[in-house]
Amino acid sequence: MTAVVTMRTPPVRLRDREGGGLPACVRDVVEFTDGSGPPRPVAYVERELPPGGIPAYLAARAGGTRSFVLWADERRGSRVATVVTESARGGVTTFQVLGAHGEVIGTLVHKKAFRGWGVRTRWTVRQPGLPEAVGYKGRIFWWLVWWLLSPLLPVLLVAALFEGSGDLPRGPRRVMWRASGRLLLEFKAFGDKLRLYAPGLDWRLGAALVALIRSFDGWLGTPWDARKV
Repeated sequence: MTAVVTMRTPPVRLRDREGGGLPACVRDVVEFTDGSGPPRPVAYVERELPPGGIPAYLAARAGGTRSFVLWADERRGSRVATVVTESARGGVTTFQVLGAHGEVIGTLVHKKAFRGWGVRTRWTVRQPGLPEAVGYKGRIFWWLVWWLLSPLLPVLLVAALFEGSGDLPRGPRRVMWRASGRLLLEFKAFGDKLRLYAPGLDWRLGAALVALIRSFDGWLGTPWDARKV
């Protein structure tokens, strides 16, 4: 049975605001379903700010650094997991996903496109006891189509703005992770859904992965962790 992890941001409610306009509740929620019922909230994702607050976080994220907390509830009652940056250099960033007691759940590696011989962004997922899974952002065919159409991008942007749908044209975002030819995970851009095909894959690692993918949305995307408030 395939499990699905999805991250979404509900609208801000007035009662979610404290003095000064800061959210009293964590807005970004990760939902999970194993197919036996409807999706249910399993974690609430929030940036873990360094000394210096939001400006320091935004400065660090420009170099690939990320730091998230996955809370068990929207009021920050207890931690489910934490995402920390282990290293970030040369376009390659390694993240560790830690459990509630600091134990290592797994490792996620993000390698930017055009680093070395790679022309696509590469994501690597490692969990103890499971084979290493490697996935690439988009298919080469659709990237070729995207690059061929790139001269029309300004026209497409204007059309999207006039249409009022809010759906801006973006490059291919689908990622399929394989190990020895076997499909273990799949991120589908439509709906931002991460499908977990490997039975032993920890859902917390999947939740951390979907939050990271959403934070690396391109310049036409809306990274949730890039907010200035």
